[in-house]
Amino acid sequence: MSERAVLSVPATLIRFRGGGFAPVANRYSAWLAFIIVLALWQGVCMRGWVSPLFLPSPLEIVRALEELVVSGEIWPHLYASLIRIAGGWAVGTALGLAVGLAMGLFTVARGVGIPMVSALFPIPKIALLPLLILWLGIGETSKIATIALGVFFPTVIAVYSGVDAVPRNLIRMAQSFEVPTLAIIGKVILPGAVPSILAGFRISAATALLLVVSAEMIGAETGIGAFVLQAGNLMQTDRLLAGVLILSLLGLAVGRAISFLERRLLRWR
Repeated sequence: MSERAVLSVPATLIRFRGGGFAPVANRYSAWLAFIIVLALWQGVCMRGWVSPLFLPSPLEIVRALEELVVSGEIWPHLYASLIRIAGGWAVGTALGLAVGLAMGLFTVARGVGIPMVSALFPIPKIALLPLLILWLGIGETSKIATIALGVFFPTVIAVYSGVDAVPRNLIRMAQSFEVPTLAIIGKVILPGAVPSILAGFRISAATALLLVVSAEMIGAETGIGAFVLQAGNLMQTDRLLAGVLILSLLGLAVGRAISFLERRLLRWR
C-alpha cells in the first residue's frame, strides 16, 4: 500500500478502555439505601405485620434513644465502654505495631512470630476472659486485657504484611546510596506499609467494639454491653436496639476518624 493510500484512510477514534477498577465512594447512594431500608421497616411496623415486642419501629427506637440521652441514663454506660475501648485498643495497637514491625524486619522475630500468631490468632479472645479474671481480677484490667488481646493480633498481621509488601527495589536503592538503617525504616518502609496498617486499624477497631460488648455482658454492671443485656432481659427491645444504634454510631465515628487519617497520611497516592 502506497503512502498516499495510507494517508487517505479516515482516522477512527478508539474507545478508552483503561477506566475500570477505580471505584469512587458515593455518599448519596449510601443515604438513599438507608432511607429506603428505614422506610420499609417503618411501613412494616405501622401496618402491624410485626409485633413491637419483637421489632420496634425506627421511630420508637429514636424516641427511646432520646429518652436515654435526655435523662442521662446512657452516659455512664457510654463513658465506661469508651474508656475500656480506648485503653484496650491503645495497648493492643502499641504492642502489635512493635511485634509486627519486628516480624517484618528481623529473621528471628519472623521465624518465631509467624507460628505463634498462626496458633493463637484463631482462639476466641472472649473465651479467655474467665482466665483473665482469675489472673487480673474482675475489675477493669481484665476487660482491657481482653480487648488488647483481640486488637493485638490483627495489628500484628497488618503491620507485618505491610512491611513485607514494600517493594524491595526501593529498599535496595536507599541502601545503595548508603542511607542509614533507621532512615530507611522511617522514610521508606513505614510510609509504604501505612495503607496496610490503616486497614488493620479498621479491623482492630471493630474487634474492640465486639469484645467490649461481650466482656461487659459477662462481667460488668456498666457499659453498653451491660445495658443491652439488661434491656434484653426485661424485654425492652426499643431500649435494646437504642443501645445497638449507639454501637453502630460509634463504629461510624471510628470509620470516619480512620478515613481522615488516610486522607492525611496517604496524600501521596
